[in-house]
Amino acid sequence: MCMKRIILFSLALSITFSAFSKGRLRDYGICPGIFQPGKYNAITDVRGVKVGHVTKIEGNDVRTGVTAIIPHEGNLFQKKCPAAIFVANGFGKMAGYTQVEELGNIETPVVMTNTLSVAPAIEGIITYTINQKGNEEVKSVNSIVCETNDGVVNNIRARKITEKDVLQAIKNAKGGPVQEGNVGAGTGTMCFGWKGGIGTSSRVIPEELGGYTVGVLVQTNYGGVLEINGFPIGQKLGQYSFSKYVDKNHIQDNPDGSCWMVLITDAPLDSRMLGRLAKRMFMGLAKTGSFASNGSGDYCMAISVYPDNLINENTNCYYPTLLHNKSISPLFEAAVEATEEALWNALFAAEEMTGYQGNTFKAFPVEEAVQLMKKEPVL
Repeated sequence: MCMKRIILFSLALSITFSAFSKGRLRDYGICPGIFQPGKYNAITDVRGVKVGHVTKIEGNDVRTGVTAIIPHEGNLFQKKCPAAIFVANGFGKMAGYTQVEELGNIETPVVMTNTLSVAPAIEGIITYTINQKGNEEVKSVNSIVCETNDGVVNNIRARKITEKDVLQAIKNAKGGPVQEGNVGAGTGTMCFGWKGGIGTSSRVIPEELGGYTVGVLVQTNYGGVLEINGFPIGQKLGQYSFSKYVDKNHIQDNPDGSCWMVLITDAPLDSRMLGRLAKRMFMGLAKTGSFASNGSGDYCMAISVYPDNLINENTNCYYPTLLHNKSISPLFEAAVEATEEALWNALFAAEEMTGYQGNTFKAFPVEEAVQLMKKEPVL
């Protein structure tokens, strides 16, 4: 059962919560937004998009991994994708930003990992790209690598991610349902002081508005004052930023972190328009309760895979098909909705994890939170 607002959810939900196993946001009857998700409610609802993970859990202290996103099934270097990146708060170490900013496209898969593993991720992408058929003369590769710092439960200084792991994540990439929570680049990350990880969601625009699909995948590692569909659940549970200064019953503050958000759409957009779309993703992040703290590197990347707009540089001219500016607003709404739900899905799917030096991220108390939202609806 899906309720449009928590007040309706609170009146109509009559499920025994103890019977639930850990799942996604919609498994608990919470369905944010006005547009519907695609078949998998994932970034892979955009045709041709694939996602792969490598999860590294070793001994008592290694809790990290790699997540690879492949935007389309062809040779990405030979058929580049229009793209744009919006840097909401630049406390990060991403690779490849300046060329995307300058040229307005990407030419490789997008790889997510931890902060000190950006270098092997670059190496893996380079190896993958130059070994593809048709790239025998390639001498410059703009690797796109995203990162967040998983150093609380992962011995990040051990630098366990290798080029081989990156290549394996790319090889593992597939369509269909996407694993969420403690997987890939989200293995050791947190969200609002609880365990976070990888999350994804999608929206399909009504046919009358274009019928396009928007998919988002996120790597959460950030804090703030958690809200779920407008409900101040972080405050109700006593875990939120600055709580020790304002609430004598506080549990703990949320540490700084980062958040990487990648959006892919089949709508015909160029880099300028994708830049506008990427900015709306930050609004989705804000709706979950983030305020982009000083130490939080918050990046939003938007990519179009509209087939006729893929860029073949062997031709002299480029004749893209583009939406009018007045037609992009439904995509803005879809970007906000898919981003916020992907972030909540990461939180809901993640499980408790103990790692480096015995540090532990508790799982978000899903059933307690849902019952609170049922009991105290937002009016």
